[in-house]
Amino acid sequence: MKKLLIALALFMAPFASEAQVRTPQASPKAYIKQTVGLTDVEVTYSRPGARGRAVFGNLVPFGKLWRTGANENTIINFGDDVVIDGKTLKKGKYAIYTIPKIESWEVIFYLSTDNWGLPENWNDAYVALRTTVKEDALPKPVETFTIGINGLDPNFGFLEIAWENSHVALKFEVPTAKTATASIEKVLAGPSSGDYFDAAQYTFQSNGNIADARTYVDKSLDMSAEKPYYILRLKSLIQAKQGDKKGAIETAKASLAAAETAKNQDYVKMNKDSITEWSR
Repeated sequence: MKKLLIALALFMAPFASEAQVRTPQASPKAYIKQTVGLTDVEVTYSRPGARGRAVFGNLVPFGKLWRTGANENTIINFGDDVVIDGKTLKKGKYAIYTIPKIESWEVIFYLSTDNWGLPENWNDAYVALRTTVKEDALPKPVETFTIGINGLDPNFGFLEIAWENSHVALKFEVPTAKTATASIEKVLAGPSSGDYFDAAQYTFQSNGNIADARTYVDKSLDMSAEKPYYILRLKSLIQAKQGDKKGAIETAKASLAAAETAKNQDYVKMNKDSITEWSR
């Protein structure tokens, strides 16, 4: 009997170690992604519920720094530089902290985003932008803390925060006109050196028309002042495939020199190996 119990214990041990109790979070995590104009904006946050409690002025004191949610930092990620209250906020990730007040909220974008709640040591140098936004009273209470990106326009949007009877909407402007104009100018100017390189690489690697690949790679080099080693490397491979080993060796030597200057040992070795192979 003792041996049987031991055997059963050994058999059940792996299953016991893998078992995990799953229960719902008190403040479930939420993720939103919204394109504003041409700018992607993402927010990750936790959503506490009021659950019969008085929130602002009690659970969340007025005039004190608040984590703006629950658990880990509430994080916003801007895909482009944005403008808030006339000030530029660089693209990237920020923790959102707030100081709720009766008639207005301070909203703070903070560079450190790996805190649980408030930073243990607040550092003003990490404040990327601070602004004040008017608080609006809601006619109907919001039970679950909510962040949204609304009021969308091609040139701006509003970061909205709502809980209990309080609501704030922070306007941020996005560089839609600048981005669209740059895109139009690029397309109208024609393909770039990188575009021709991509076309040459695809045509070569997919066993397409080798003459087309040669045309593309030559145009890429013509448009590139620095003659990068990786474009020269591709040209040498195309030349070799065309049967022009002499030309391939000359191009590979140029790629080798550029790779040595760039200290890219992978391309140095590949070029040396190819020169040896094509010289036979």
